[in-house]
Order: sequence, then C-alpha cells, then structure tokens
Amino acid sequence: MGWLTLTLAGLRSLLFSFILCVAVLRTVQAAMTKEEKTQLRSQVLEMFDHAYGNYMTHAYPADELMPLTCRGRIRGQEPSRGDVDDALGKFSLTLIDTLDTLVVLNKTKLFEEAVRKVINDVNLDNDIVVSVFETNIRVLGGLLGGHSLAIMLKESGERMDWYNDELLHMAKELGYKLLPAFNTTSGLPYPRVNLKFGIRRPEARTGTETDTCTACAGTLILEFAALSRFTGISIFEEYARKALDFLWEKRQRSSNLVGVTINIHTGDWVRKDSGVGAGIDSYYEYLLKAYVLLGDDNYLKRFNTHYDAIMRYISQPPLLLDVHIHKPMLTARTWMDSLLAFFPGLQVLKGDIRPAIETHEMLYQVIKKHNFLPEAFTTDFRVHWAQHPLRPEFAESTYFLYKATGDPYYLEVGKTLIDNLNKYARVPCGFAAVKDVRTGSHEDRMDSFFLAEMFKYLYLLFSEREDLIFDIEDYIFTTEAHLLPLWLSTANQTKPKKNTTTQYTELDDSNFDWSCPNTQILFRNDPMYAQSIREPLKNVVDKTCPRSSSRVDETSGGGNRPPLRARDFMASNPEHLDILKKMGVSLIHLKDGRVQLVQHANQAASSVDAEDGLRFMQEMIELSSQQQKEQQLPPRAVQIVSHPFYGRVVLTAGPAQFGMDLSKNVAGARGFVARTEPYSGCSDVTNAESIKGKIALMQRGQCMFAEKARNVQKSGAIGGIVIDDNDGSSSDTAPLFQMAGDGKNTDDITIPMLFLFSKEGNIILDAIQEYQEVEVLLSDKAKDRDLEGETGEQKPSENNSQKQILEETSIPQDRITDSEDDASVSSQPGLTSSSNSEDSSSPEEDSGSLESSEFNDKNIKDSEDHLQESMETLEDPKVNKWDKKRVQPIESILADWKEDIEAFELMEKDEL
Repeated sequence: MGWLTLTLAGLRSLLFSFILCVAVLRTVQAAMTKEEKTQLRSQVLEMFDHAYGNYMTHAYPADELMPLTCRGRIRGQEPSRGDVDDALGKFSLTLIDTLDTLVVLNKTKLFEEAVRKVINDVNLDNDIVVSVFETNIRVLGGLLGGHSLAIMLKESGERMDWYNDELLHMAKELGYKLLPAFNTTSGLPYPRVNLKFGIRRPEARTGTETDTCTACAGTLILEFAALSRFTGISIFEEYARKALDFLWEKRQRSSNLVGVTINIHTGDWVRKDSGVGAGIDSYYEYLLKAYVLLGDDNYLKRFNTHYDAIMRYISQPPLLLDVHIHKPMLTARTWMDSLLAFFPGLQVLKGDIRPAIETHEMLYQVIKKHNFLPEAFTTDFRVHWAQHPLRPEFAESTYFLYKATGDPYYLEVGKTLIDNLNKYARVPCGFAAVKDVRTGSHEDRMDSFFLAEMFKYLYLLFSEREDLIFDIEDYIFTTEAHLLPLWLSTANQTKPKKNTTTQYTELDDSNFDWSCPNTQILFRNDPMYAQSIREPLKNVVDKTCPRSSSRVDETSGGGNRPPLRARDFMASNPEHLDILKKMGVSLIHLKDGRVQLVQHANQAASSVDAEDGLRFMQEMIELSSQQQKEQQLPPRAVQIVSHPFYGRVVLTAGPAQFGMDLSKNVAGARGFVARTEPYSGCSDVTNAESIKGKIALMQRGQCMFAEKARNVQKSGAIGGIVIDDNDGSSSDTAPLFQMAGDGKNTDDITIPMLFLFSKEGNIILDAIQEYQEVEVLLSDKAKDRDLEGETGEQKPSENNSQKQILEETSIPQDRITDSEDDASVSSQPGLTSSSNSEDSSSPEEDSGSLESSEFNDKNIKDSEDHLQESMETLEDPKVNKWDKKRVQPIESILADWKEDIEAFELMEKDEL
C-alpha cells in the first residue's frame, strides 16, 4: 500500500521519530562519501567555535555580539533599531539561546560551563520592556531546552551530576513574569511586557498596545505547555491554549485563513492579508507540533483545516503568495518574505513532500543568484528587501527534506550554505549579517538565532545517528530549534485527550488529513522522483516567473484565462484595454503624457472580474512606487582588503550622482586610504603627496560634495570617501542617500566617490590608527574575499584608475521598497494610479549646500534625533558588568584572530 495510516491516539512519539510518519530512507546511492560528510561536520564545528568563541570573548554578558566592532550589543547603549531590540533584555540572550546547541554539537564541557554561567550571572528581573514572543521562543525555550538536555546528561551519568533543576526554576520565574501579558478579555497576550513591573503600571511603560501579530499570540503553546508539564503548574499551558482557541474562533470562516495582525481586545483583524511568512508562520507550525507533543487531536484538526486553505489559496507552486482572508482569490502582494523558507520543512512533517520540494528548490535558486535569501523578493525574483540577517529557516527545511528523502542533493545544498557563510558573512570577530545581498555589505549584527538554529541544523544534516550523544528523534524542535522531550506528552497532563482509545483506527487512504505518503514507495521505486520535481525549477529565477493558475471566467461560460498582471500591462495593447474594461478599470490619458487608471467595481463584467480589477489596481500602485524607487542609485560597497581583514569586512556606502559609475566598472577602485588635509576637503589639499594614488578620506560638511571630489582629484587621488560628521550615525538606523552634484556640470569629476555614515567610517579610521596602511576596494558589490591572498598569494594592487578596465554594460536595478502597504485598497470610484510617476530630482544641501535628491541634512538629523548616545557611559571605568566590553585595540584583536585565520587557510587548502 502506498500510504501509511495514522492512529488517532497513542504511538505519537514513535510517529515523530519517523519525522511524523515520513519514513527515512537511505537506499539512494549517496553522492557524498562518509569522509566528505565528516569533513563538513567538522567545518560546522569550527564555524560554531568561531562564532560562539567571539561572543564569549568580546560580548558576554551582553545579549548579542556586534561582529564588526568586536563588542557586545547592550540595549540603550546603541542606537535603537526599533522592534528588533525588543528581543534584548539584558539576560545574556545569545548564551541562553545556544545552550542545547552545545549538547547537539557534543560540546558537553562547554555546556556545563555555560549552564553555570547562566545560573550565576543571568538576571531576569530587569526593568526593561521585551517582546513576549521573542522572550518566549528564545529565553524560555532556551532555558527549557537546556534543562531537557541537562537532565538527559545527568541521567546518563556523563555530566551534570551537580545539576538540581536550576534552569527549570529560572524558566518558571520567567514564565510568571510573562503571565501579566495575558491580562486581556480575549486571552491574547500583549505584545510586550516589562520583566520587572509587568503591564499597565506607570513604571511598566507598556500595556497601551492594542494589536499583536498572529504568530506572536499563537507561538506559545510548546514552551508554556512544556513548562506546565515539567513543573506540574497548569496555568501556563492553560493561558497559551486559551490564546490559540481565540485565534481559531476568529479565523475567517469562509476561507479558514487568519490575518497577520489582530486587535487583542476586540479580536478584529487589523491586517487582513494572509500568508505563511512573517507575522503568521510559527502559528501554523505550533498547531501541528502541539498535536505531536501534547496528543490533542484538536490541534491536528485545526492545522489540517488551515493547511487545506493554504494549499487552496496561498500555494501557487513553487510560490507562496499572500492573499486577502475575505477574498482569498485576490493576491495581497507581489513579493514573498524569507521567513516562509520554514514552510517546506513543515510540509515534510505534514507529509506533503512534492510541494515542499518545489518551494525549497525555488528558494535555493534565489540563493544561488544572490548568495543568500533576501529578506523579501518579488514574484519575478528581484530583490525587494535586500537584507539577510543570517536566518536559519532555509537550512531547517533542507535538513528535514534530507531526513525525509535521503537524497544526497540536499547535502550539496547544505555545503553551499556553509561555503557562502564562510565566504560572504565570516568576519574576524564572528559572522556578520548581510546588509545588502546585492553589494555584499555587512551589518554589525549577529542574532542569537544564528547560534541557536543555523549550526544545529547544519551539524545534524551531516551527522549519522552514531555521531550524536543522544537520540535526536526523542525530541521535538520548537520554532527556535530548542529541544523538548516527547515524553512530556504523558507527564502532568492538564487536560484529558479527546481520543483515548488504545486501538489502531483504520482510516480510508483517501483521507489525506490523517495519512502521509510512504516515502519508501516514492523514493525506493523511483530514486529520481525528487529530481524530477526539481528539474523544471532549475532555471526559474532566470526566466519569467510561472503565472498563477488560471481561473474560470464567469462571463464566458467556463473558459480559462490568466488574470492580467500590472507588470505585463501595455496601454497600447487593444487586448489589454478590453480586459481592463471587463474589470471595470478606465484608462485616461493626461495632458502631461501620464496615464491615469480609475476603477469602478460596479462596472465590472462579474464579481470575479471586479476582484481581478482590484488586484490589478493594487499591483499598479505598488509597481508605480517601485519604479519611483528605481530612480535612485543602489547602495555601493567599501571593502577592507588589507591584513587582517582580507576583504571580509564590507561596509554599506551611499553612491554619488557624479564621478565614476561603479556599476559599469568591473574592477572598481582599489587603493590605500589617506586622510585629507584639511579633513573637510573644502580647500586646496595641503598633503597632496600623501593622497596621490590613494583613496582620500574626508569629513562631511562645510562645502558641497562635488567640491570635495574636485579638490582631491586635483591632488591625484584615485577615489574619495566622505565620512558623516554626525557622531553615531549608521546605515543600520539612518536612511541611505546619494551625494548630489552642485548644480553645475560634473563631467570633469572622473574618480568614484562614496559616502559612509559615522559608524562605518570609524571602522576604517580605527584600522588606520592601528595599521598605518589600510587598503580598500570601492565597488558596486563585494568581490572575492581572498583579495589579498589569505593563503599567502599576493595580488597586485591597481592604484592607477586609468589602468582599470571599464565595461559599459546595462545593469538592471533591483526594485527597492522601504515599507509595505498594510491596508487593503477599497474598490471605490475614483481610485487612481499613475503608471509613470514624476521623479523628484531637485538637489539638496550638505551643511548649507546642495545635496541629495531624496534626503537632506534635516531629514537625516530628524531620523537621528531619537538615537540615544551613551559614549560617556562606555568610557567610564566604573560602569557595571554590562558595560565592560569595550572595543579592543586592533593589535589585541589580531591575537584572537590569528588562530581563526590559520584555521580558515587550512580549510581552503583542504578544499572543504
């Protein structure tokens, strides 16, 4: 029989040990040898040591490591990053999040040391407002995962004989600190809570919020139920269950979908778009996994109901597109976010292998194009949001697909992930998030989930059962990859299971809600099965995106037709104009040459056509916004290529509207840097000999950018970098802009000019202070990291810009969108969209002079007014333990880097 039938009760632990009824198969001849897998597993261990060691050396007890500046990120002492900082609570976040990873990687001695540090050093009673969601999955989950493996080690007699449930006591303390957030009539938690003062009290500084995301309220049951099962205190599981019950009741009944954001008091949907990515993702994950861990059939029924709706409306293989919950045939956006990369892994647990393979392959093709998965990308695979904060979701899905199929293809995918991390994200003090996948520039950020999840999944991918010191299949992974034991399903049950039968229940094979495919049939009978699914998607990123499935045209009696997309519309095409008319959309030619579109839904040929018209108008509005953004030049990269950086530190730089166009120059501009005298660069250079043949550093202000460029060019500089004079400014928090000309003809400026904010510029200035000679590369995107020959091969430096090769090519600009439209567009008469918007290009001032067409000094000053500077605190030798980790002299840091550099050289020589 080609399908395995599930029992409705009992044997759930056994089912999950088979990856929730997906049998593990190794019959396909492995393309990767055991020795190669061992090498890659060892490489993962070395990478983990590099990241964890630098956190413990340069950041602990701070929450996170800042890998570019080699220090800890302490909330309140760095410029605010908005909601991202809600994960930081001055509770050594990265250490707690990494506890069970240490055991998975067989670093039990380090684990024991880490547990002692957490017990002795971590304070959970800080007067600080944190995210309930992030604190639950990272801190509470980390403590419970650490406790789970601590008692496992203690029972096995290997280590931890002194352990007396201290982590569990801390978890219980934290659980009680999170409970005040549930003080709402609906049972949905507030999004934030003060660890010391709770909710609503004046000193709490929280409790006024009205909205939360679906994932924020629906991703609690595993950790809270585990806490109840471990302690016997039922209140935690009851609160999390009540929140899930409320979300289920508030689903849109006709579509069975949930929105992204909900009002915690009324239950009204604030954002009515629905998908499987950011804002909803782990809600679906926890429904399925709550069934596995807790044995309640209701959770599985809810998941299956939602999953059917997802596959009916959201899944358009290989794409997963957001839709409106009330009108699920109407696409809500034309882009996807990277968090949906977890979904193929969830589909493996569900047993739906084919769409999992399809979506995973599409994501892999995007990665092969950009090296990493952009934070968001369009349906035609252009970059929408260019960041990549080292997210682990794709590695997670790769691991589960390999477990399900045994296909060695996924080992090669994992090897690609390892190679890209080492080549493009590794820096001397850890691994840095990618600021822009197009340029390869870095962000001073290494989130705790990178250590908690990425290395765990990569290590498991290349491991056999005998490589692990415990049976991983006795545990379930939380959304943060923390491990909870499956035996909790029978411990301290707070609510009787609905189905208590101990007999097998035979169900009809056609009921796929209760059955999963037998992968022995899929992969033993046809070893090429997975490859046959992947093959049509191999070149999907470089070709036109597959269209959405056709729908029935109600007015034509059942004829199929694909809906007209905004990106395909041509005002000169008569067929397109006929389609617009059927959708109730009128086209008006304005006197200035622009085209205006107006929709009247009551004039559409049918209700389906009206929906198509509304979707078309929304797409046109978004497309128009994207086209305006494309008028701006993309960011550029400043790459430090000299020792000890070797091209591994890449800084995000703003471009100039004048001088050499780096997007058309293959080589870029490479040379040593030198400060200009005067530093402003606003008068004749007095140290011309020092900057001749080099890249000149100048400070922003006092004159126009073009004047600075002319002065250093006249002195023989081959390029220029302008550094912001606003202390503390950073591309992490301030909007990037381009340097404008002076209103005159700037054709005489031939050298490249780039702009760095203060934080990025200081990285170069600090390097000069320790190393008199620092070499950089100015380019449109980062080049090969082995520029200076880390393996000992010296490459010549081209300091003469006239020797550089110019290649005049047309490089299409990626669409950049800074924000998303959360509101639905109503189909009211008069809704308009201009298909070609005017581009504002008036120059603005730099300290009283003309500057950027998008952002002037006032804009940047306004965006920085809210940043809290704490430099005096950092310089005070009497600060508390949170403030001890200062930026070390580069000479000191070098000693720490030497071993890492040598290890990396060995890896490259071994061709790992």
